[in-house]
Amino acid sequence: MYLHIGQNEIIQEHRIIGIFDLDKCSTSKRTRDYLSAADKDGVVLDISGDIPKSFVVCDHPYHEQIVYLSQLNTSTLKNRAESQKLEL
Repeated sequence: MYLHIGQNEIIQEHRIIGIFDLDKCSTSKRTRDYLSAADKDGVVLDISGDIPKSFVVCDHPYHEQIVYLSQLNTSTLKNRAESQKLEL
C-alpha cells in the first residue's frame, strides 16, 4: 500500500513511523529539537509548497529516518491511509 502525502509524493505505508500535527507538536521543545536536528542532518524534505501542517516520519533504506513536511493536515492523511485506494 502507498500513501499520497501531497505534491506528487507517494510513500510506502510500511515505511511510515508516524504522522504528526505540526501545530500541536511544535509547542514541545523535544519536537522542535528533533526537527532541528533532522534538518541539520539533511533528512527533512519540505514538500508542502506552502505552510506545512503536518510532518511524516519514515524509515528509509539510506538514512535512519526521513521527515516529510506536508501541506495536508493529519486528518486528511489518516483518511487517505484508511481508504486504501492507492494500490500500485
